[in-house]
Amino acid sequence: MNPDALHELLSQIRDGQVPVEEALERLARLPFRDLGHTVVDHHRALRKGFPEVVFGEYKTAEQITAIVSELASAGQNVLVTRVDPPKAEEVMGRVPSLSHEPLARCLVLRQHAPDARGAGPIAIVTAGTSDLPVAHEAALVVQLAGDEVVMVTDVGVAGVHRLFHRLDDLRRAAVVIVAAGMEGALPSVVGGLVAAPIIAVPTSVGYGAAFGGVAALLGMLTSCSSGVTVVNIDNGFGAGYAAVLMNRTGARK
Repeated sequence: MNPDALHELLSQIRDGQVPVEEALERLARLPFRDLGHTVVDHHRALRKGFPEVVFGEYKTAEQITAIVSELASAGQNVLVTRVDPPKAEEVMGRVPSLSHEPLARCLVLRQHAPDARGAGPIAIVTAGTSDLPVAHEAALVVQLAGDEVVMVTDVGVAGVHRLFHRLDDLRRAAVVIVAAGMEGALPSVVGGLVAAPIIAVPTSVGYGAAFGGVAALLGMLTSCSSGVTVVNIDNGFGAGYAAVLMNRTGARK
């Protein structure tokens, strides 16, 4: 259930198109449904403007199937993150309407086109090709929210002239997400070049002293550029979600 669907249902009751008993049946599953292993939150879209997202890592294919089926029955778009290929194949065998985004490690069910509500495009920047899985996870979140994505990839500080070639794209963005591993320097560079808020995503890319993304995380947290905020290591979903909220806030001004 989302605000548009609830508004339509209430209008249909008012106009006598839907009997009260039928409306009660439709609302019977709200605000949540207990599946035993999971309590699915059907009110998330009403509260947050975005339906519940399924974190697929550590969940079984059976659990993911049950959760996806429940969300799909409410007419919602569905996103499942952190799904490895064997598990994705098993789930899609049970829910054929799902599509697999292997680079983003996600499963997606698109049941309706979202309404674009942002102030402008969201740029997603990667330091290297190895950062693409995190970037594409963020991109899926942004796209499912209805916002435009501009991808700027492989423009890290080892060849920073590549970044300057895409400055026009970055400067027209309302929000910029920057994913980088190794020493995590790229968000600071981008933050010194654009006026938009920067969401930095440290990735677990790098040799031993990168400590699985901790070095990049600490570098981003101590950035000297103003307007840089940081999410957790490899958290493309969190970056995409935060960018969408910032973009909607800008659209309301």
